[in-house]
Amino acid sequence: MDTAYLIEVANLLLRWVHVITAMAWIGSSFYFVMLDNSLTPPEHDDLKQKGVDGEMWAVHGGGFYHSNKYMVAPRWLPIPQNLHWSFWESYSTWLTGFALFTTLYLFNAGTYLIDKSVFDWSPVAAGATALGFLAAFWLIYDGICRILGQRKNGELIVGVTVTLFIIAASWLACQLFSGRAAFLLVGAMIATVMSANVFFWIIPGQKKVIASLRAGEKPDPIHGWRGKQRSVHNTYFTLPVIIAMLSNHYGWLYQGKHNWIVLCLMMLGGALIRHSFAARHKAHVQGRRTPWEHAIVGTLVIAGVMAWLAPRKAADSADANNALPATFQAVQSIVAERCAACHNAQLQSKNVALHTPALIRQHAQAVYQQTAVLKLMPMNNATQITEAERSVIRRWYEAGAKAD
Repeated sequence: MDTAYLIEVANLLLRWVHVITAMAWIGSSFYFVMLDNSLTPPEHDDLKQKGVDGEMWAVHGGGFYHSNKYMVAPRWLPIPQNLHWSFWESYSTWLTGFALFTTLYLFNAGTYLIDKSVFDWSPVAAGATALGFLAAFWLIYDGICRILGQRKNGELIVGVTVTLFIIAASWLACQLFSGRAAFLLVGAMIATVMSANVFFWIIPGQKKVIASLRAGEKPDPIHGWRGKQRSVHNTYFTLPVIIAMLSNHYGWLYQGKHNWIVLCLMMLGGALIRHSFAARHKAHVQGRRTPWEHAIVGTLVIAGVMAWLAPRKAADSADANNALPATFQAVQSIVAERCAACHNAQLQSKNVALHTPALIRQHAQAVYQQTAVLKLMPMNNATQITEAERSVIRRWYEAGAKAD
């Protein structure tokens, strides 16, 4: 069976499972953040006597649910053996994501990781550095949390330090890798921290607390503190990771000169929006107004990025005056030089061939969309298409995609 086809099948299946497990993890995480922030002190004496610290009533699907939270463990019964644990969603998301990253980016580092106009280096070096980003970010982040987290105003110090570190990592990634790979790598880097928080701190800490309780010992409160710290970090990381992953499909996000600033602003907007939704539940319980100002600022930041990246008509006019004429002959020449290497009679990437005039006109909309609007093609601009050439394709298509 054709190897290229098998790789495509692997990409599809891994991407599908990755999205499914990510939905399960994010849904579980968001639910418990909502639950934690929606708890109220128990009203009935029997709940207080049982050691209930908070309760929440909910209705869903025609049934009523009554959730109780115990700060340590129920005083009136032993800890059950069939506890529900929320960790496989995290592990499965990271494992499928790493498998997808390996299949698509590491096995094809020369195509997906490297943009020679950004940094010209070998595929092996690029792949090794990408893996180094994942490991180094976790080690440095973990050190920041452990060293600075317990100081006075530790959470504020950790938050600012981690934010600055993410900004620095985003800048460095965009100086070394193609824009598309850099955005995804920063997302993968943060996602690795999220899953590592679960694997190294949250779940082991919970297991130690349970073991102490079953042994009749008083659990060390540090485990609860660390678990809460990392869980809060994870909820703020979620939306930034998602936008970094989705950016793959929008070349105009990651192809600019200041793409690292675009990435940082989009992630900031996501984190601010997440804060409002996380704080909304607690505000509702406490009878306070929802702090929507954070979401408003986040939305304005994202809107500002969209306005910044919008095409400029003045620049388009300059292209029209100074670039090649937007004729079909000019488009044919550009396609032959920049596109036909991967879209010809022998090699029809994505089942698209562009080696004849008829085929160019047949796929005119796709050529226009991929090269002039989304700017996804050529992949990582491997054939060095210029903005003037993209403008020729755009003006030719918008004029009706006519043959000369």
